Amino acid sequence: MQDAASARVLAGMNRLALLLTWMALPLSLAAGEFVAKDGTRIAYTEQGAGERSPVLLIHGLSASGALNWTLPGITTALAKEHRVIVMDCRGHGKSDKPEHAGAFGVKMVEDVVALLDHLGIRSAHLAGYSMGGLIAMKTAVVHPQRVRSLLLCGMGWLEEGKAQQRVWARAKNPCARGFTELAVTAEEVKALKIPAAVIVADRDPVDRSYVVPLERLRLDWPVT
Repeated sequence: MQDAASARVLAGMNRLALLLTWMALPLSLAAGEFVAKDGTRIAYTEQGAGERSPVLLIHGLSASGALNWTLPGITTALAKEHRVIVMDCRGHGKSDKPEHAGAFGVKMVEDVVALLDHLGIRSAHLAGYSMGGLIAMKTAVVHPQRVRSLLLCGMGWLEEGKAQQRVWARAKNPCARGFTELAVTAEEVKALKIPAAVIVADRDPVDRSYVVPLERLRLDWPVT
């Protein structure tokens, strides 16, 4: 009974946090949505109409576009010179929340491309935080013509066939379990011709497992 009560309290706090998040969003944001091929509804916001190329921001696991990008002021700062699109990945924010692992993985990559198609954008700069970095990297590998540049924040390289991929395969969260489909090979990373960079905190645990291997593989991608 105590566990059930705690779960209800936590769920209520999460709903309140989401409400407060959306109440705090800039009034200049334009909200929209589209339906993916499998019927999943994907929500997004837009801000700015700068002359420079569009920027698409992808958030981390258990977060939302608003929490990772808009509330910290990143969206507004970029919107001064760019058209900025912030998506809520499936299973997050205002997007639909499927509950099985088959609904995630590479389908999250296809959501990125479908969103660009929906908005009539041929290619965009991609920036992804944590989970968003995995999605952005896989998008650049599978659809290189749609990605102008790549910025990985708090994430590096999930290598195909390595231990980290096997760890995600055991995750209880169906979205996290789908990360196994976002792994890429060394050859695929080497083949990328777009400008790319990595931002990682000094004590971020992903540094050793994900960033350092990428730094060794792509010496031309700056890490800060």
